[in-house]
Amino acid sequence: MVSLHSPSPPSHPCDAGSTSGAPPFHIAPADAFTIDELVAAYNQTRVDYIVPMPMNATRLAEYVHHYDVDMGRSAVALDDGDTLGLAMLGVRPGHTWITRLGVLPHKRKHGTGRALMQHLIDQSRQLEVPYIILEVIMGNDPAERLFHELGFKAVRELLIVRRPPGPSSIDAGPYTVQILDHPQTVALLDRRHSIPSWLDEAASLNNAGGLAALRVDLPGEEWGWIVYQPTTFQLSRLVLQTERGDPRRVGRALAHALHARHPTSDTKSENLPVDDPHWPALQELGYFESFRRIEMRLDL
Repeated sequence: MVSLHSPSPPSHPCDAGSTSGAPPFHIAPADAFTIDELVAAYNQTRVDYIVPMPMNATRLAEYVHHYDVDMGRSAVALDDGDTLGLAMLGVRPGHTWITRLGVLPHKRKHGTGRALMQHLIDQSRQLEVPYIILEVIMGNDPAERLFHELGFKAVRELLIVRRPPGPSSIDAGPYTVQILDHPQTVALLDRRHSIPSWLDEAASLNNAGGLAALRVDLPGEEWGWIVYQPTTFQLSRLVLQTERGDPRRVGRALAHALHARHPTSDTKSENLPVDDPHWPALQELGYFESFRRIEMRLDL
């Protein structure tokens, strides 16, 4: 069990709701603890998770910044100084986002996850936002059942997709490509047609920074653009849009241009809607589904 130590963090008593005689526990704000303490607790809650997602201090600090996580409204469940679980709340105008819910494996089924969720729902109500969203990995049935019991409704399925390094081996047909500057890149996000998830909302992309963009023009006045984040070894945060023409043709040209420009980069992009019209083109270019999430929403 991980022990979190802080100078008497403010906390709220919470009945664990267990039928096995488990004692009450307390909910404390996450900002009462150091990043290192939270990382240690988080990694303990995910040791048997359906998709491993380990954290270190740098990655957690980036996560908090990129996704506007309010650590004062995020929560840690404690029992006599020992952590039982934690959950985080992203806060933006008009909605909140519950993320990184985790409970230590040997402390599950005693109401900890439900209490953490209820705490974040209460925090969202205090903010007077109209709704909360979250994502759950498809196949994590206990978590999905809990969210349904708390009133969340499934909205859509989202894909986490990958592509190994290498240029495209298919013929994308004739097109011209234009490399866009940063102001042009940011402006593209304001004209986006698709409904983003929290991870790829404009706020998340701008917080992450380092964005790049390409525009392709095809015969017949078909054209579109792609915004993405290139790092030393990986491309991520892909946003594709066809402005005119067939999304499959335009998407094929966009992906072809992207990987011609970055042939040695691995690619991983999260939360592509399963019905995105560019997905068939991405599959032609070597993208594959890694796993799926279910986006859920609770109207307050």
